[in-house]
Amino acid sequence: MPQTVIVFFGENREYEFVVHDTDVAGLAKDQARAWLSKEFEDLECTPSNPMGKVLVLDMILNVAKYGGEQRFKQAGEWAKKFAAVTAVTLQRPVMRVDVANFIVG
Repeated sequence: MPQTVIVFFGENREYEFVVHDTDVAGLAKDQARAWLSKEFEDLECTPSNPMGKVLVLDMILNVAKYGGEQRFKQAGEWAKKFAAVTAVTLQRPVMRVDVANFIVG
């Protein structure tokens, strides 16, 4: 069953990705989290928690934020991978990554 990942940067700046079973075939939850963790480090994201503990939702939001709107606008391989790992990690039919308000819903 397809999942939808919406990345929202503000009014009229919303990017929708439909993730099909074939897009996530063989991608385990721990592999998805590892990709997010690597991107979090590579993009030099700042942890939201002052104690230094990084929750998966913080990783998703920060990777989207620091990865930048342009990557989602171009809808290239990086954005598709982000959508796939988000879908595997959250396991919901529809996910909205609201970068503007720093909320995942």
